[in-house]
Amino acid sequence: IDMTGKAVIVTGGGRGVGRGISERFLEAGAEVVICGRNLPESLPTAAGREALFVESDVRDVEQIGRVVDFTVEKFGRIDVLVNNAGGAPYADAATVSPRFSDSVLRLNLIAPLNFSQQANRVMQEQEEGGVIINIASVSALRPSPGTAAYSAAKAGLIALTQTLAV
Repeated sequence: IDMTGKAVIVTGGGRGVGRGISERFLEAGAEVVICGRNLPESLPTAAGREALFVESDVRDVEQIGRVVDFTVEKFGRIDVLVNNAGGAPYADAATVSPRFSDSVLRLNLIAPLNFSQQANRVMQEQEEGGVIINIASVSALRPSPGTAAYSAAKAGLIALTQTLAV
């Protein structure tokens, strides 16, 4: 796959699965922008190239806008958005606070929706359009004790992805 000249955003692209995704896009020749709440110890690199970092909490729609604006200013386009940022610690559904659940839902469901909307506005103006990839979890499809809000958010993300695709 040749992604030369393409601009890619990977949320949570500095570690774990997101880092691997970022490195694959760099290997394919894409320009990669990653975002997260904290600068990773090292930026993803591949094929002698390095991802760019924008500090951003994807739960905040204004901070999402900064990432989108930065990418467009730097590369003039957004070809791929990978909504990868997510996760949640173990929490007992019977006793977890509403604030905790709200935060988990915002990170794993609302943030991908908000990011998709903002990236789509750019992609709709491009002749080639663009691609949005949402990273879900097996927790969306099977019981996962200790992750009720996370599982619900990821199930919602699957439905969101299918709906946005239509």
